Amino acid sequence: MDPKKSVLKESSTEGLEEIPIVGPWLEDVESLEEVIEGYTNLGFQATHLGKAIEIWKKIEKKRANGDEVRVFLGYTSNIISSGLRELIAYLVKHRKVDVIVTTAGGVEEDFIKALKPFILGDWHVNDAEMREKGINRIGNIFVPNDRYIEFEKYMIPFFERLLEIERREGRPLTASEVIYELGRYMDEKLGKEKEKSIIYWAYKNNIPIFCPALTDGSFGDMLYFFKEERGDKELIIDIANDIVKLNNLAITAKETASIILGGSLPKHAIINANLFRGGTDYAIYITTAIPWDGSLSGAAPSEGVSWGKIKAKADYVEIWSDATLVFPILVWMVMKG
Repeated sequence: MDPKKSVLKESSTEGLEEIPIVGPWLEDVESLEEVIEGYTNLGFQATHLGKAIEIWKKIEKKRANGDEVRVFLGYTSNIISSGLRELIAYLVKHRKVDVIVTTAGGVEEDFIKALKPFILGDWHVNDAEMREKGINRIGNIFVPNDRYIEFEKYMIPFFERLLEIERREGRPLTASEVIYELGRYMDEKLGKEKEKSIIYWAYKNNIPIFCPALTDGSFGDMLYFFKEERGDKELIIDIANDIVKLNNLAITAKETASIILGGSLPKHAIINANLFRGGTDYAIYITTAIPWDGSLSGAAPSEGVSWGKIKAKADYVEIWSDATLVFPILVWMVMKG
């Protein structure tokens, strides 16, 4: 074998689009937006973020032209623990999403933050000492217990209200109806701090929030206290009728888009609902989960194609990143850029 031919093997780019990899030349750009507009040519995860911007802009353009693209947004509770909560509240306020699926923490932490903010902490602390001080840690975000004590003051009267509604209507409310009533409750009981709440704006704009695991968090803790103290067998939350409503929101849409931050239950609830219509048309995943353990959280969009949850011809991308790093850029470039 000729060593030179082995090293300098002839190449063929037939069938390739040959998009050049090139970064910004700072002498030629005047804003961060111009830098980000070139992300598709940077390679690695920047290219994925650039594609996500393009996909979401395409969705927004179609919606602005009167075409129906029903946008499903899913996120886990840690997203709301962070400052991404306010970005999502903005999207809901301006009707940029149509359906939300989240976890219990994604509901309760939004409410709690309308009472008292979470505070910046550190990753490296003595957690036993933190427990003694009554401070809970979510990564480098601290949540003192007084937030939950304040939350309970609002939840017990709220549960009383729910019980009255269920007795009056003669049926249990679904989880999405409970969250809608929570938005109404915030509208009545809270001041201007509610105006950065996702639940509040979802109530005002009649955007459903689904939470199949609503009791798996502080909301469930408060419900436990409420029912145990009263020996109450009433106040039942219905999840069966919510699955009908969620699936039908996918089935009846002309096109759907699935924007999912993180994984877990919200991710699967959204793409599984889209299975009933032959798959979602657009998908943007932002996750740090890996696919090698077979978890749904780490499953790539292409795996969803194998299940029929994402259309084979769908426009999709996965960004492997902490959502706090890239979601603000994505939202800004689509909504303001």
